[in-house]
Amino acid sequence: MIEIVTLKNGVRIVLENMPHLRSVCFGIWIKNGTRHEPNELNGISHFMEHMLFKGTKNRSAKQIADEIDSLGGQINAFTSREYTCFSTRTLDSHFKKGVDVLTDMFFNSLFEDQEIEKEKNVILEEINMYEDMPEDVVADLLFSEIYGKKNLGLPILGTKETIMKFNSNTFKKYFKERYTPSNIILSVAGGFDREEVLEILSPFEDFKPEIDKSPIFEYEYNSSNINKFKDIEQVHIQVGFPSFSILDEDIFSLSALNAYLGGGMSSRLFQAIREDKGLCYSVYSYHQSFVDTGIFSIYVGNAPEHTEETFELMVKEVKRLKTDKISENELIKVKEQLKANYVLSLESSNSRMSNIGRGLLLIDKVRTPDEIIRKIDKVNLESFYRAYERVFDLDKMAIAKVGKI
Repeated sequence: MIEIVTLKNGVRIVLENMPHLRSVCFGIWIKNGTRHEPNELNGISHFMEHMLFKGTKNRSAKQIADEIDSLGGQINAFTSREYTCFSTRTLDSHFKKGVDVLTDMFFNSLFEDQEIEKEKNVILEEINMYEDMPEDVVADLLFSEIYGKKNLGLPILGTKETIMKFNSNTFKKYFKERYTPSNIILSVAGGFDREEVLEILSPFEDFKPEIDKSPIFEYEYNSSNINKFKDIEQVHIQVGFPSFSILDEDIFSLSALNAYLGGGMSSRLFQAIREDKGLCYSVYSYHQSFVDTGIFSIYVGNAPEHTEETFELMVKEVKRLKTDKISENELIKVKEQLKANYVLSLESSNSRMSNIGRGLLLIDKVRTPDEIIRKIDKVNLESFYRAYERVFDLDKMAIAKVGKI
């Protein structure tokens, strides 16, 4: 059963009790990501994620790691374009201690200049590592061209120029502006006692930061063709089309469209470009949907001499889907794949914690697995092609390429 509890200061707690499990996963979700950053602070959300692990009033960075390891637990964090998540997963008998470590990091991080300077080098190395991953580089390049040099178009890691300007005051001020009760969801999934959990999380009710500052989102979809030279063996191509938000009524039809066009080994793109022509090793499509917009993308990596032919085949397959239509039986198969992938992805306390926390944070409600399955079942040929027509306007196609262009 899923339950939502709202504390007096506006912090919401979402609980999913799974009594058959001996593990409990706890997550702190903050509605703060790259899209909330001013240009001059690009990368601060991701850097903030790092800094919460660098020591508190009560624990050093090593003590944080040692305490979680001594419990046999896991502690993790990640930053996206729309949110940041900190989580811990422990045995049910160690839940209170795991939460104590994570809440100490949240409330009592020091943001010391000495640690910030050391961590700058770590993040610069992370940026360098990312630059050696052209599949990721081309994705960010496409985002920056589509959304411009602000909000969703900014790189999650930031830039070397912005990273080097951050100091202790930068982090303390940004924490007060964005880590506010209205932006926080606490999610708990696994085997736990409800009253004990609410007691353990009660300190969040006293959380009263000084500022609640919400940015204004600005973006306008741009279609363009951009190349970035890299001395590598392949050319990495990614095309993007304007899509729609996670709140849209056609989002599940879009998922079916993605699965059929480029979601696996039986997809049309995989069969046409890799299996029939042997032009690449990796080709796939995916959609990224946010609270107010989205992008549908197609990616392929191949030898430079195959770039033109591969690109033409990508466009051909998109066009062919309109005339050589998906059959009723094929759509049924796609929907069964979607349901199976979704259900199998939920078979752990960590995935359930993520499902309920992210859902409440972004769409202000939690969809149960049964509700999701019903929505997938409702996808039909009409809604499938409605999603197709809404996405695939070739005049709005944006193209990014990385390699020996």
